[in-house]
Amino acid sequence: MQRESIEQELRKALKERDVVRVSVLRMLLSSLNYKEIEKRKALTEDEFYAVVRTMIKQHMESVESFKKGQRFDLADKEESELRILTDFMPRQLSEDEIARELDAAIAMLEVKDQRDMGRVMKFLLEKLASRVDGKVLSEMVRKRLSSQRQP
Repeated sequence: MQRESIEQELRKALKERDVVRVSVLRMLLSSLNYKEIEKRKALTEDEFYAVVRTMIKQHMESVESFKKGQRFDLADKEESELRILTDFMPRQLSEDEIARELDAAIAMLEVKDQRDMGRVMKFLLEKLASRVDGKVLSEMVRKRLSSQRQP
């Protein structure tokens, strides 16, 4: 699983004395351990990616806040930590790939209008889980369903 690769990366970063990478990897391992204790069992792959995704969102919000506060030094630090975290996420689907999955889901679920957006979102998020950002998917589903309106 991913946990072993994180631990290997941590050992490598310790040997290379990469302070930022060591810090991020320790923080990630700590979050994973906390979540495992909370669940009282080993994390599934989806739960693992959910923890990483949460940390990525926190770092993105921090970058935004630091830039608003004119603290570009701290924003740069957060961005470098963010790049390290994104290494542990699977490749994100392109908009074309999401569009194909969306078309297939709409056809399969026989969706008629925007009232069925929740069904489409639930289906696609279960299927694509960690390979797509929920906000991007939501926006694409909303656009597709609103353009599909019947007179």
